Amino acid sequence: MDHVNGDIFRLVPQPGFGELKPGQSARVEFVSMEPALNISDAPSGWYLVWDDNLQTGYNIGGYTITPIRDSTAGYLTAEKLFNQNKLSRDIPDATLPKIFPTPASYREWPGEFIINRQVRIVSDTSFLSEADYLADELKPLLGKKPFISTVNSGKRSILLQKTTGSGSGEAYHLTVSGDIIRIEAANPVGIFYGIQSLKSLLPPLSWSAVHASIRVPAVTVTDSPRFAFRAFMLDIARNFQTKDELMRVLDLMALYKLNVLHLHFSDDEGWRIEIPSLPELTSVGARRGQTPDSRNFLPASFAGGPDPDHSFGSGYYTRADFIEILRYANRRHIQVIPEIESPGHARAAIKAMDARYDRFMKEGNKEEAERYLLRDINDQSEYRGPQLWNDNVICVALPSVYRFMGKVSDELIAMYGEAGAPLATIHFGGDEVPAGVWEKSPVCQDLLRQHPELQGADDLWYYYYGKLDSMMKARKLYLSGWEEVGLRKTKLDGQKQMIPNPGFCNNNIHLHVWNNMIGWGNEDLPYRLANAGYKVVLSCVSNQYFDLSYNKTFDEPGYYWGGFVDIDKPFYFIPYDYYKNSKEDRRGNPVAPAYFIGKDRLTDYGKSNIVGLEGLLWSENILGPEKLEYMLLPKLLGMAERAWAPDPDWATEKDPGKSRLLYEQAWTQFVNVIGKRELPRLAYYNNGFHYRVPTAGAAVVDGKINANVQFPGLTIRYTSNGEEPTLRSTLYTGPIADKGVIRLKVFDARERSSRTTEIVNK
Repeated sequence: MDHVNGDIFRLVPQPGFGELKPGQSARVEFVSMEPALNISDAPSGWYLVWDDNLQTGYNIGGYTITPIRDSTAGYLTAEKLFNQNKLSRDIPDATLPKIFPTPASYREWPGEFIINRQVRIVSDTSFLSEADYLADELKPLLGKKPFISTVNSGKRSILLQKTTGSGSGEAYHLTVSGDIIRIEAANPVGIFYGIQSLKSLLPPLSWSAVHASIRVPAVTVTDSPRFAFRAFMLDIARNFQTKDELMRVLDLMALYKLNVLHLHFSDDEGWRIEIPSLPELTSVGARRGQTPDSRNFLPASFAGGPDPDHSFGSGYYTRADFIEILRYANRRHIQVIPEIESPGHARAAIKAMDARYDRFMKEGNKEEAERYLLRDINDQSEYRGPQLWNDNVICVALPSVYRFMGKVSDELIAMYGEAGAPLATIHFGGDEVPAGVWEKSPVCQDLLRQHPELQGADDLWYYYYGKLDSMMKARKLYLSGWEEVGLRKTKLDGQKQMIPNPGFCNNNIHLHVWNNMIGWGNEDLPYRLANAGYKVVLSCVSNQYFDLSYNKTFDEPGYYWGGFVDIDKPFYFIPYDYYKNSKEDRRGNPVAPAYFIGKDRLTDYGKSNIVGLEGLLWSENILGPEKLEYMLLPKLLGMAERAWAPDPDWATEKDPGKSRLLYEQAWTQFVNVIGKRELPRLAYYNNGFHYRVPTAGAAVVDGKINANVQFPGLTIRYTSNGEEPTLRSTLYTGPIADKGVIRLKVFDARERSSRTTEIVNK
């Protein structure tokens, strides 16, 4: 077993292996450094390569992955899940608020407004784009697009009116009565969020068919968001998503009032936006398959398979595609932050510019070949990053690197300009540059000799980001990056330690801070950086990494290096004091409040530097749109609630007992809203999203099987004859007296089902 590079390994037959005849098999065993807990730990993307043809790979199909039966793994059992779900009590539908995320002020009144095909949208001239958006949203529900006017004729109408009130630019006031629907705001974005709340008021199954009329309850709502920055980061570099799927994600974000898409479009395994003047970025960097040298395309990472033309690892947005995406986002008042990951995690760009270098060297044009080169070709530095690449770090001492970054930035800026979309920042990554880089690079050593203020290779980090910061300011943008951009290496008792870099503080550098890993020692890092003067976007792995597995069961996909993340973790996250509700470490072990004694707490000054929240979905395991939506939903709804809704009482209550009771009440209402309103809506909205349907909890109580589900409103069906439950199986309405093996499944409004829960009643 050999390590090739990155996440790619190979099995090589040694002399004497012999041939495998049809029907024969060979057993290969290996030992892992870490426990293997779920299906995502298993090797995937198997293919065969013959020694005499290293350019071609042959898919091996039809393999299966068998669960590990490890009684010591501490898996989530049906009984444990049953006990967890006990907090998800069913409460009457009539008591549920009908707008989500929770508004700042919400009152229901007797009465209703009837939306039918005769309804008119009357808009202030400042809001005609939003009026057209509303009409487009109502068209599939009514079968026709409502008429839009700027003149109020007195007929039953939806009014979009301009106010001169002060307050948040995203604030709105919504009134629904028997005669009129009125949305008032000072700005188009406020009107837009009022429209989202109006959509939220509609019965959840409104999107399941065309209706002659739709009843809207009478309400009065005054609302504005808690945080101005409500973001979702999507990684399309590791595995690609189509333009159509990205637009579905933007629609989802708009529905739940998120306003920033952080687009991670470049990494070691892919570059996904066309830069026409640098065609190799996509001809090489956007394709993956079997290759011994990465000259024509990148290797088959993350189950990409050997064929570069048939893989979730291949694909990119053309310039025209990206401009269309920007316009689509801008219409929904979502800004898109592009991320050029650097100087680490940059293998796709490095190999693409190597291909460009080779092309011009063959033409004898050395000057052009070196114009955008990203590595020192004489570098002998030895390193290996966390994802096991040994050639994925840009040489920050090369002038060509800054030409490249400037060129890509300028072409991106031009695309935003053509789309008429705002661009305030470019994110330049900064994550996970390993030890050993640049130490044996002649170019880097020359630069260190020329700059005696730089103490060694580690200081090249600050040199690089100082130059990028100047580049961004010259373009009237600010610099964004991961937390390492704001950290500096120093020594304490002879050991290397990272501290907030005083050289970049109070410089409007925005840090997306992910590392608050519970148990690693940096639990307070987001707060330390905010207290030091950096603008911080809370992007915490403990609660907001949506690619992490929902729970500890073998069949639940997703990584778990940062813990297990279900919808409860983004929901119970307290932005200004997340220690208070940190309940477990990355392995699921309980964490006592005393663990956080001595950790830096957020000061009032630091609080002013918390920009907002971000949910993140990395795509190593995301093979296709259905998998994306499964991992994203319903987790995103917990984060959307925390980013928009007012600070809840349970988060600020100092008495632990009272806080717990308040939280349990809020959780009960939340899961009922999700199960009875939002999941039924998402089952049909925009042709339906493939959210995760939770599995049933079950336990034997007094000789009978009791079952429950995380979200009231979903249904459970079961069998006792050994067959898989279907829609024709018995509906669970109370304890099951049948003996033997009982199988249960949860079903949603569109008759999609969960995985099977199996329990024995002896």
